[in-house]
Amino acid sequence: MKSAEAFAARHPRALTASVVGILSGFAVTAFGIAPLAPDAAELPRRTLVEALPTPDIAAQLDELSAHAIGLTRAEATRSSDTPDSLLRRAGAFDPAAAAFLRTDPLGRRVLQGRAGKMVHLTADAAGQVQKIVVRFPAEKVEQQGTHFTRLTIERDGAHFSARTETAPLQTQVALGSGTIRSSLFAATDDANIPDAIASQMADMFSGDIDFHRELRKGDRFSIVYETLTADGEPVTWDGGVGRLVAGEFTNNGRTYSAVWFKDQATGKSSFYGFDGQSKRRAFLASPMEFSRITSGFAMRFHPILNTWRQHNGVDYGAPTGTAVRSVGDGTVEMAGWQSGFGNVVKIRHGGDRETVYAHLSKIDVKKGQRIEQGQRVGAVGMTGWATGPHLHFEFHAGSRLMDPRTIARASEAVTLPNYAKAQFQQIVASVKTQLSVAETMDGVSAAE
Repeated sequence: MKSAEAFAARHPRALTASVVGILSGFAVTAFGIAPLAPDAAELPRRTLVEALPTPDIAAQLDELSAHAIGLTRAEATRSSDTPDSLLRRAGAFDPAAAAFLRTDPLGRRVLQGRAGKMVHLTADAAGQVQKIVVRFPAEKVEQQGTHFTRLTIERDGAHFSARTETAPLQTQVALGSGTIRSSLFAATDDANIPDAIASQMADMFSGDIDFHRELRKGDRFSIVYETLTADGEPVTWDGGVGRLVAGEFTNNGRTYSAVWFKDQATGKSSFYGFDGQSKRRAFLASPMEFSRITSGFAMRFHPILNTWRQHNGVDYGAPTGTAVRSVGDGTVEMAGWQSGFGNVVKIRHGGDRETVYAHLSKIDVKKGQRIEQGQRVGAVGMTGWATGPHLHFEFHAGSRLMDPRTIARASEAVTLPNYAKAQFQQIVASVKTQLSVAETMDGVSAAE
C-alpha cells in the first residue's frame, strides 16, 4: 500500500492517464455490446389458427323458450282499490289471484284497513301472478315505530298460499335545514322534511320557543333525523320517518341545540340540551303537536254569549280529528260529557294541579286511567258550546286558573344523571358534526 502511494506521488500524470484509459475501455465495450440486441422487426412470426366449437343454436333457443320472464312492479294500495284494479295497475291479469285476494283470510288483508300498503307483485309474461309481497305497519301498536308486517302470497301451480311475519324496520340518517319565511311547516315543506319531523322539532324546542307567537322571519334550523325502510324500501306510512335525532334552531338571534338521548340504565329517553339539561319539563307547552291559538288567556268577546268575559284557558284551532295529548303525567279524573264543554277529559297531576281538554270529538281514555306525558287523550271537535272545531284547554292549580303556557315554561326540568354523561358527550360530539353538514343544506333534505 505504501509503495502504491509512493508511486502515485512520483507519477501523478501517469496514474491519471491509466484511469482514463480504463474508463474509456469500458465505454467502448458498452457501446460495442449494445447493438448486439436482436431487432424485433427481424424476429420470426407465426400465425396460429384454432377451431372453436360452435354452440348448438337450437339448444340455445330451447333454453331461452324454457326461461320464464317475470315482471316485478311496486304499487301502493288505494282506498278505492278492488283486487282486480290493484292487479291490473300492477300489470297482472289473473282472475285466480283476484279471487284469492277476495276470499282467503290472509289474502283479504291486502286491501283491508287503511290504504298506503306497499305492494310488490311479480307476474310472468302472460300476466299471471307468481308472487305478491305486501308490507304495512305492525299489528301491535307498541311495535309500529320499530317493526312492520310482511304478507307474502305465492303461487304453487293452480293454488296460492299466504303467510305473515313481523320484521324489524331499518333506519337511515337524513339531514335537513331551512329558513323561516312564513311558518315552520312552510319551511320544512320547502326543505322536503316530513311533517312528523317538523312536529317533533316543535316539541324539542317548545320549552325554549313559543312557536305560536315568537317565530320570526329569517329564523333558521338544522336537523338530523331518521328515515325508515322495510326490506330496503322507503316506508310510505306515517311519514316514513322515525325520531328526530338532533337539532339546532336560531330564533331571534339566539341559538338552541338539543339531542335525543336514551338512558340505558332506566330505559327512559328524552330531548336534552348539549349541556345535559333535559328539554322535557313537567308540562308540555301545548296539548297538540302543532296548531294555532285562536283565543288566549285573557279578556275576550264571547262568540255565543256576546259579552266581554275573562277567557280562563287557551283555544287551539285545528281540524276535527286532530290528536290531543296530555301535557303531563297524571290520572284521568273525568272522561265524558259536561254541558258547555261537550266531550271533556280532566287529568289530575301531582301538586294539586289539573288540566282540562274540552269540545272533543272523541275521547280515548277512561276515568281512573294512568296517563303519561304526550299520550293521546282524544281528538279535536266542536261538541258543546263551540262555533267551530277547536280545543279549549285549561290549567288549574288548586282553585286558581293559570295561563298554561306560563306554567309550562316555569315547570321543573330533569337533569342528566352523572353516570350517563360520558356516553351523552360522545353522542353530542357526533351530532355536532352532522349538524354542521346539515347547516350547509339550506332548503334541502337528504339521506347520508
